[in-house]
Amino acid sequence: MALQPLLDSPSQYGNATVVFINDVAICMEDILELVHQRHFLGSDMVCAMDWIYGGSEQPIFYDSYISRTIAGDLFFNIPPETASYSFAHDLFWNEAVARTRFEAHRPFQVFSCWNGAVAFTAAPVVDGKVAFRATAEDKGECFQAEPQLFCKDMWFHGYGKIAVVPSVSLAYTNEDGKRIKEDKGYTSQWIGQGAALDDLIEWGSPPERVKCMPTFTDQTWRPWNETLS
Repeated sequence: MALQPLLDSPSQYGNATVVFINDVAICMEDILELVHQRHFLGSDMVCAMDWIYGGSEQPIFYDSYISRTIAGDLFFNIPPETASYSFAHDLFWNEAVARTRFEAHRPFQVFSCWNGAVAFTAAPVVDGKVAFRATAEDKGECFQAEPQLFCKDMWFHGYGKIAVVPSVSLAYTNEDGKRIKEDKGYTSQWIGQGAALDDLIEWGSPPERVKCMPTFTDQTWRPWNETLS
């Protein structure tokens, strides 16, 4: 278990930052920027942006299954009637603050994310408040992936300062990793652009409801804290 050392010696890791990296092509500066922004923003968790090409000339945001805006919606519209990705290039179409900050390569608050790489505070893990878990379907909780549940539980226990750092762009093969850096830029191209204080976020409360999507054709709005008490 990746988190076992923290659980075995919690007193040593309360102030630590945990970094999880999926099977992405990643540069050292990407990891450093996530760790830096986790602390600089005063955030509880930050995520990169992950991309695929899938035969398209333009990259498509990948982690649509897990990521939700601070308004509780998907990062781009996926009509449940068709499960089409035809709107994939219209990111944050209904969340103006996120869209503006995304286009400016500035961090923005979200309800949930994972996006290939994350850095989060170890505190709720070592305190036994948050863990990777399955959906509590026996209690009526809408089915969702572990990372989304992880973020949900973070919010519930007071760790809702979750942000995406759009200057960190990742992909899932070495070839696509090189290509996404050419298309979106290396992290080092964006850091230091403008005043660092522009990165700071006015943290908000969770949305009243979050879109649950067990499958692309099954989408419902549920209370953000459904089944938690």
